[in-house]
Amino acid sequence: MPDRAFIDTNLLVYLYSASDKSKAEATIDALQSHECIISTQVLNELGNVLLGRKWKLAPAVVKQIIKEVQSISELMLVDSQTAEKAIDLHECYGFNYFDCLMLASALHAGCNVFLSEDMTNGMVVEDALTIKNIFV
Repeated sequence: MPDRAFIDTNLLVYLYSASDKSKAEATIDALQSHECIISTQVLNELGNVLLGRKWKLAPAVVKQIIKEVQSISELMLVDSQTAEKAIDLHECYGFNYFDCLMLASALHAGCNVFLSEDMTNGMVVEDALTIKNIFV
């Protein structure tokens, strides 16, 4: 049975980036080998990046990408309990609030792996969730 893996926004951005094919391929491999979980926060961040100054994708294209991402993952809603847990994680581990919000979502979803390139590779959060940088 594959690991339940929470997918950080940065990996999803690589799926649609033409600038780094090796990271896009590594992300595809990771997504195919895990049971993928995302949160509403991840969808919001992805939309913001793709619509933003650097990417400037058309809204219709961004909507299609969001649908594609939802089709390959389970979606967790960010609620007030998740926000409170994020504050506890921030206090304990020192990550910024928005990273802690994703970690809290991952823990709530029962994930055992958190795939991201932005956090400490190999770190274990709450004795349950291992951060893994697939590019290391």
